[in-house]
Amino acid sequence: MTEPPTTPTRDSRTAVDKALALLGAFGADASSGVGVTELARRTGLSKSTAFRVLAMLENNNAVERAGTKYRLGPLLGDLATPAESPEIDRIREVLTPFLAHLYERTRQTVHLAILDGVNVAYLNKLHGLHNFPSPSRIGGHLPAYCTAVGKAMLAYSPAPVIEEVLGQELAPWTPHTITDPEVLRAELAQIRKEGVAYDRMELSVGLICVAAPVFDVMNQPLAALSVSGRNGRYDPRTLAGTLREVCNEATKAYAARRRSERKATNNPVSSSGTENTAQV
Repeated sequence: MTEPPTTPTRDSRTAVDKALALLGAFGADASSGVGVTELARRTGLSKSTAFRVLAMLENNNAVERAGTKYRLGPLLGDLATPAESPEIDRIREVLTPFLAHLYERTRQTVHLAILDGVNVAYLNKLHGLHNFPSPSRIGGHLPAYCTAVGKAMLAYSPAPVIEEVLGQELAPWTPHTITDPEVLRAELAQIRKEGVAYDRMELSVGLICVAAPVFDVMNQPLAALSVSGRNGRYDPRTLAGTLREVCNEATKAYAARRRSERKATNNPVSSSGTENTAQV
């Protein structure tokens, strides 16, 4: 006896449930991007439903296109700021004057960023006179592998950090994005030779950028400063020397700040203004 055809089970989840399921399905791929088919598989939604809900989320800036994939958008990216800490406060306080100095010398859009896992987190940004639209925003995150600030810090990072980045999917944000791990590895080696990193329209078509690292007292990458602008309007190579110079001064300033803090800790001063000394 032939069994009657099975009626597909109706998905009883509300539109909000489906939207939240899709947002939660990005996981570690939140910045690099995930395809519609994979998102549908992860959430148990049909591909047509996933596509329809993603379109709604895109209209509200909760997701955005990353090539042929989707990633979390500005609405959620602005909420995903790095956890505030005394160290982040210190980096922002010490390095922001050098960011302002870099702006004064270049008049282009400048950034201050740190590494946050496989991504970069932007701590500050000053817009240039001829600002070109960029996905970067204060408090936002972007993949380290296709940003100049990210590559500048990765080039000097410990091997495990580099391998973690190279081991993930390098999604193509633009036709210029480096998606071959070995090509990226070779570029990081070149950055170590030159002291600067470039984004050649790898993150956004028409946007070019040059960055250099700022080091901590252990000679590890602490942060990076960058200059970005419209392709064809400026040549980032002409700013490499300026960037290296400013970042070198920023490195010295950070080291001086840490020495001052250690000195204050080792030589506490009483409220009366005199040094506290041990009684013998």
